[in-house]
Amino acid sequence: MRIVVPEQATGRLTDAWRACVGTGRFELALRRDYQESLAVVQRDIGFRHIRGHGLFSDGTGVYRPYEHQGSRQVRYAFTYVDQVIDAYLALGVRPFLELGFMPAALASGDQTVFWWRGNVTPPRSWTDWADLVRATLRHLVDRYGLDEVRHWPIEVWNEPNLTVFWQNADQDAYHRLYEVTAHAVKEVDAALQVGGPAISPGSDEWLLPFAEFVTARSVPVDFVSRHAYTSGPAQHVPFGTHQTLAPASSLLDQFASPRRHLRGSALAELPVHITEFNSSYRPDNRVHDTAFNAAYLAPVVAVGGDLVDSFSYWTFSDIFEEEGVPTSLFHGGFGLLTHRQIKKPTYHLYAFMARLGDEVLARGPDHLVTRDAAGRIAVLAWAPVDAAGDTPGPDRHTVRLSLPLGTATGAAFLLRSSVDEEVGNAWTAWCEMGRPHSPTTRQLDNLREAAEAARRHARLPIEGGRVALDLHLSRHEVTLAELTAVADETPPWWDDDRLLGRTAGDGSPRGAGPDKEAT
Repeated sequence: MRIVVPEQATGRLTDAWRACVGTGRFELALRRDYQESLAVVQRDIGFRHIRGHGLFSDGTGVYRPYEHQGSRQVRYAFTYVDQVIDAYLALGVRPFLELGFMPAALASGDQTVFWWRGNVTPPRSWTDWADLVRATLRHLVDRYGLDEVRHWPIEVWNEPNLTVFWQNADQDAYHRLYEVTAHAVKEVDAALQVGGPAISPGSDEWLLPFAEFVTARSVPVDFVSRHAYTSGPAQHVPFGTHQTLAPASSLLDQFASPRRHLRGSALAELPVHITEFNSSYRPDNRVHDTAFNAAYLAPVVAVGGDLVDSFSYWTFSDIFEEEGVPTSLFHGGFGLLTHRQIKKPTYHLYAFMARLGDEVLARGPDHLVTRDAAGRIAVLAWAPVDAAGDTPGPDRHTVRLSLPLGTATGAAFLLRSSVDEEVGNAWTAWCEMGRPHSPTTRQLDNLREAAEAARRHARLPIEGGRVALDLHLSRHEVTLAELTAVADETPPWWDDDRLLGRTAGDGSPRGAGPDKEAT
């Protein structure tokens, strides 16, 4: 059945999908390859904020206590912090500040997380912690200006509901951390945005107690945050993980959860930020590298902005070391890019989103149709997937559309970009190469070429102000179809049949004509 897309817009496409993106620990941004990778992402996608762990961990060197003349003092050193934020701003992206983890010299215990040992215990002195928060934010305001820093959301900690990220997952201790931190933030400037509780999936029971706590004690809160993943328990193998996945609709259920749980509370109308989301929560699950991941997440990225104010893909790059230094080029990292800047299929999903128009003309379970101010129609379409991995192979999924193009007759130019199991898929090429752990320069060049989206084009007739477009989608395909009306400027004397100097009408075989079937 052909879907007749209305000419009048049904709404506007939010940019919640690119409001934020995740990153590895804070000081990784000092690396040249990190900044080069972020530049690639910003050129093609253009995220507005970036969030990662470790602002206060020892790798940034901010908290520096010392003794002088028998008195204990603290020096706050922002050498690395300044370099990182300078780089972010130069690349057109602002920080989404996550306040954590605990500096070892301020920590009450020695429990750590990750290969780089972020301390996850409460501070030994709440006063010293508040001083650290105030000193950091005052420095940032002094350096970057109050008007700028007011645009940087400030999140208190990361997944305190898990014992691995917060000692004993102590809810009361987290509430105290939030209270002390939020007041310290507002003492710097009342308009700075602070929020939490940054909980992991499956712990929505933290939301209402958090709301009741901040309400009862008049603790400031400007937004609510949580994370969303759909993977089951980890099945570990050497240097990798296998996991089952819930249907992608589970992510949208998780996006909607905070407002559902906070209905009737004082926080019910606050912005909601999903500060991490992906299929798997593991940085060594190779589903992240596949075309499946792009097709799986496509319906989430296309409509998630209707449910939340932002949802942050975790992460932009495989320059990420929570489980240690990556052991091979494709290792299941979260990134849209590998650590050698090879684009993954999910990268293209985001790059396609960046080329959509602002006006939404139609939505469906397998497509999103938009129009921009110049009248260009852009269609994002995807082949539905089975979360159990049983998506049919040889069968093809077709999206049939009738699109309004603003002129009664004439022709439309179609540019179609696609990724699937075979094209725009460096993972497949890498597997065919024998999965080299450290590809040679030539292999890397080949992989970069294989990673580019396949592009095809055609000229389609406009009849009655509409274009009939049939998109035949292969297994795990995500495609972007862009249509613009043709303003034909071909000179009247030009004849393609005479391209090789033949005489018109001599019965010679015709050359390639201007009209081709769109597939």
